This record gives sequence, C-alpha cells and structure tokens, in this order.
Amino acid sequence: MLTAKNRTGLIFFPAYDWAISATHPEREERLLYTQDQLIEEGIFDIEGIFEMKPDIATETDVMRSHFCFPDVKKVTTESHMISAGGAIRGARAYLNGEVDRAFALVRPPGHHAMKSVHGNRGFCNINNEAVMVEYIREHSNIRRIAIVDTDCHHGDGTQDIFWHDRDVLFISIHQDGRTLYPGSGHLREMGGPSAKGRTINIPLPPSTSEEGFLFAINEMVLPILHDFKPELIINSAGQDNHYTDPITNMNFTAGGYAMLNDRLNPHISVLEGGYSIQGALPYINLGIVLAMAGIDYSHVKEPDYNAERLAQDPAITDYITSLRKPVLENYFGPHADYDRPPDGEFATRTKNINYDTDGIQETQQEYMMMCRKCRGVLMIESHSSVNPLSAGIEIPVDACWRCRRKGASLLKEAVKSGKFQTIQLIDRPEKNYERFSL
Repeated sequence: MLTAKNRTGLIFFPAYDWAISATHPEREERLLYTQDQLIEEGIFDIEGIFEMKPDIATETDVMRSHFCFPDVKKVTTESHMISAGGAIRGARAYLNGEVDRAFALVRPPGHHAMKSVHGNRGFCNINNEAVMVEYIREHSNIRRIAIVDTDCHHGDGTQDIFWHDRDVLFISIHQDGRTLYPGSGHLREMGGPSAKGRTINIPLPPSTSEEGFLFAINEMVLPILHDFKPELIINSAGQDNHYTDPITNMNFTAGGYAMLNDRLNPHISVLEGGYSIQGALPYINLGIVLAMAGIDYSHVKEPDYNAERLAQDPAITDYITSLRKPVLENYFGPHADYDRPPDGEFATRTKNINYDTDGIQETQQEYMMMCRKCRGVLMIESHSSVNPLSAGIEIPVDACWRCRRKGASLLKEAVKSGKFQTIQLIDRPEKNYERFSL
C-alpha cells in the first residue's frame, strides 16, 4: 500500500446548485470528473490522504477581506460561502496539525473578486484565498504569507486586496494581459506606495509550454520566495493554462502542473479556473494531489499528450528569458513612487471596474494613509450601476494607535456626512466588522 510522504487533506465542493448557465464551462462538472478520476485511481486508498468536508464561511469571514455593497448576502449565494469555507477548512486543517498539506478543490472560484464587491466579475463574487488569508491571520500568529497565482488569467482581485499589504507577497504567473481577460498584470504593477515590490507579475506570451512555466518558477518565483521567507505559501491553483482549455491560449500539461506544484511546494492550494472539464482537469488535479502528497507523479499524462506538438517555440523561450531581469528587479530593487505623500497624508487612486459577468460598472476613489509604523488606514468610496455611493473603512491588522484613531475618525465623519447609503467598517485589531445603513 502506498503511503503519502505528506499528510494531505482534500476538500471537495462541486457546488451542484451554482453555475453561470447549464452549458457554461463554470459548472459543477468541473469537479465531478476530477472526483471520479481520483476515486478510480485509488487516491483515497493511499494512507495519509484524507477527504474533508468544507466549512461554511460566515459573514464575518467575508467582511474581514471585502467591502460588500450593499451587504454580504446580496452579493453571495450559499455556494459562495461554502466554497470560501472549503478554503478555510484547508487552512484550519493545516493550522491544527491535522495535515501537512491541503488542497481545496472548490468552486465557485474567487481570484477576480476585489476589495470592493458589487457582484460577479470573471465568474468570481468573493475571493476565497483572501478570505482564507485573513482567517489565518486572525486565528494564528502567522503574518508573512506568499500567494502564488498560477491561473492563466491575472489574479487582479487578489492583487487589489493586498496591493497595500507589505506582509503579503502576491506573485501572478499568467497569459499576458494584452491578449486575455482581465487585461491587467503588467510588469509595472508592483504594489502600493508602502508595499512596493510586494506585487510581482510575470506575464507570459500565448503558446507558452512547460519549459516556459518551469523557467518562470525556477528563475523568478523561487529566488523571490527564498528572499521573502514566507511563513506560509498558498497556490491559487488555476488550471486553465492547459493546452486543451477552451478559453485560453497556452500549452501547459498535467505533468507540468505536477512539477510546478512540486517545486513551489505550497502548504495550501485552492482551485481557481480551468475549463477543459474532461480533457485536462482530472489529470491535472491527479498530478497536483500526488505532488502535494509527495508521491511519484511521473506517470500522469493525458490520453492525447504529444510532447513534440507541445514543444515551445524558441522565440517564446527567448522572450520569457528576457523577463527574468525586470521581474527580479521589481522585487529586489523596485523604484519608489515619485509622488508618494509624506507620513500621515493620503495616497489616492481612482478605479473604474467592469463586472463582465453581471454587467455592472463601478467607480472607486481609494484613500490610503501613509504610515511609517503600520500599513495605514484604507478608505474606499464606491458607487456602481446597481448601488449608490457607499464607503468602506479598514483599520489594518497591525494598526498603530494613530491609525486606529484615524480610522475611528473617518467612520464618524462618514456617518455624519450623510452622503453614503452604506458604510462598512473593518477594524482588525478589535475584530469588529460592522455595517451601517443610512
């Protein structure tokens, strides 16, 4: 009988009652074929691999990470809460010492959900990894966390949520945003004024194969992780870089995904995209599970695998090689913002966000207080085509006393102004998550 080197917990949630539509690639079959494949391969007969039931995330769990307008219930379904709860269950199993590794095979996905949420964009309502990260930080002493997003689409929501957080390193490896939704994830996107270099994007050209992905991991991601020294590594394990995926243009393989996971060695993986339901996902997930468990995965291959057909063009190899220097410079020597405000003042940015799935348009004004002692207070003023002007105020988990007082003052002023329909407070030091309807 096989024994797993790493005790590995698998959390399944196919979300039978949630789909974009009956024939949309984001539907329950994404995981049902995988579940069948793992059973057929005898994965659950391996000593040290366990199947676990997901938790159900609470509104508080979601409100640690998101400003939901008008409230959490209006922008989620029970399936979203269970999907996020599946990620939390993986974290809880790891924190409690039940497992050495955890893989949350859950849907709906989440990495396009941003700090402010008005609906569904990119098939995502709430960000499963972000909800999990803030659960971890509230229930443990872990602070320094790395999230490596290997979905083919740029993880713009995760980037947005941790844009100002110097304790969270976010790395996204994705198909170049000039060729694919959501159109972001360029080299110049490196994080907010107080967290420059904590966001790292590696945009790869269409038709990148195994060689290119593994070069990015070996020559860019791993040196950065070695320097950052995270206490925890999370993989946003999107699987739509596969050569059979119907909505992307890459040439990655199931075996390549297993090797990537083996080299990255994440403590927790959370499923994101991947829409080749029969031809890719069962094999990719099998490879990832074996890699996480520390079991030989060299035999994992798709029925139509053809190494010669998937060989990488030398021009693509040259281009990816040329990315190494600027990517490493973005982490090891990022240029500071020339217009960064002084300590105690606010940096601002305006964002116009398209919710492609729900057809919503949102406009935000973001205010981030510069602070030498902590991350600083965040305030977002947001309105959309479905919600009037609302506000979110966040006092960060590491807030100094000045920022705590400033957060309380901003809340008082926002309530007094009477201009916001909804105000949401995230007070991490006091574990106070409130919503005010005016």
